[in-house]
Amino acid sequence: MKKNNISKKSGTDFKRLDSMTDTDIDFSDIPEVTPEMFAKGIVRRGIQPMTKRQLTLRLDSDVIDWFKEQGHGYQTRMNALLRAYMNEHKKLTGERKKITLRQK
Repeated sequence: MKKNNISKKSGTDFKRLDSMTDTDIDFSDIPEVTPEMFAKGIVRRGIQPMTKRQLTLRLDSDVIDWFKEQGHGYQTRMNALLRAYMNEHKKLTGERKKITLRQK
């Protein structure tokens, strides 16, 4: 069996990187971040990941088609809208949020 030759020494020129300033960095191959990109972002601070469960659900065809037209991640957006509705309903009814911590 052939042994892989793996060098523990990095090939990065750290001295050159340390001497660089922000203006020396070439950003030409990185797309510009637009306000639209930020608008699609979701802030999730301090939230423990929720466990997902599979469910068979019957929805109107036009509703499903509309969400699918929005592109990749349509099920996540559906979930986000249902969560927003649930949270608003809890506020209106005075129901307290249940906080669950995942145990390791």
